[in-house]
Amino acid sequence: MDTATIEVITGIAAGVVSPDAPARAHVVWSEADTGLWAANYGGYYGGVIDQQGAHFFVSDTYGSYVGDFRSLDEAQDRLAERLHQLLPSVRRTLD
Repeated sequence: MDTATIEVITGIAAGVVSPDAPARAHVVWSEADTGLWAANYGGYYGGVIDQQGAHFFVSDTYGSYVGDFRSLDEAQDRLAERLHQLLPSVRRTLD
């Protein structure tokens, strides 16, 4: 059993974490400007995707370069993966 699983089980037993809590936060996207998308990750700034021509440049919540992608979907997927790795304790969803 990994550490994250043990922490969740301990939290549920202590009544601190709901068993229905999401496994990870969802990324909510907003188009801040033409060709510029901002990520909201569980209520936190998650990063941006900047379209330049046929390229989608991605930087994460810390401003670190994630990559250059050929589609918006691929860029969004990669940033979401990075956020799940960087911020594993963020589990809130925005309703």
